Amino acid sequence: MATASQDMDRYAKRRDPVDVEIAARDGVMTTLEGPVSYRAGDALITGVRGERWPVDRQRFERTYEPVAPTLAGQSGRYARLPNEVRARQMANAFSVVTGSGDTLHGQPGDWLLEYGPGDWGIVASDIFAQTYVRIQDSN
Repeated sequence: MATASQDMDRYAKRRDPVDVEIAARDGVMTTLEGPVSYRAGDALITGVRGERWPVDRQRFERTYEPVAPTLAGQSGRYARLPNEVRARQMANAFSVVTGSGDTLHGQPGDWLLEYGPGDWGIVASDIFAQTYVRIQDSN
């Protein structure tokens, strides 16, 4: 399932710190949207409502920064660096395939996110409302 990003609005994730565990071994995590695989060294993030999701190490290092006293690459607290995503709230149940080949499932009202070309994610409606802010056009 894909949608044109021009049909989506611009949002940014808030910089609220999250808890991060660096994975000691490969595994599969059960997320709100379905099982997602991860590798040793990937970041296992716990969000504002206790929801969990993995982020591959390279992406994590580009998109999060440690919050003191946490040191980069160690488990601890991290904040999201400034970012922009495209997002649209979906009226019906839907599914997307991630770049790693995992299939995520969204419920009516959940948000479809495009992090970059072909890079899709899903965020539950209540979590999206608490963790994302709309970027207003300057025109």
